[in-house]
Amino acid sequence: MENYFEPHLTADQLRAISSIGLAHMGDAVFEVLVRAWLCAHGRATGKGLHQATVRLVCAESQAEKAERILPLLTEEELAVFKRGRNAQVHTVPGHASRAQYGGATALEALLGWLYLRGERDRINELFCRMMEE
Repeated sequence: MENYFEPHLTADQLRAISSIGLAHMGDAVFEVLVRAWLCAHGRATGKGLHQATVRLVCAESQAEKAERILPLLTEEELAVFKRGRNAQVHTVPGHASRAQYGGATALEALLGWLYLRGERDRINELFCRMMEE
């Protein structure tokens, strides 16, 4: 039986996933991390919790957080990041610029790639740097 809570895909399997596919996975990873971070920091109150989550997972916020970790990325991680940033997206939310949306997609692709490789410690390291005040 497969363990989808802790997938470990091979390099070939990862290369077969599109940048958009990686970003799809990374979007979920980032949102789970943000929700855990908000709960752990005592910000778990109904509607305010949802609004705080939305503010942190929006494209503008993700793009800003991506800039914080760029100097920390390995060559391989940077290649995945750039692949995500250059993904051909056909719609951009009205509240974000194309550059912000590209940065957010790049971050999500990187997180999806790391997650599917099973690199939880690296994800946590990068997330903690993103969330530093």
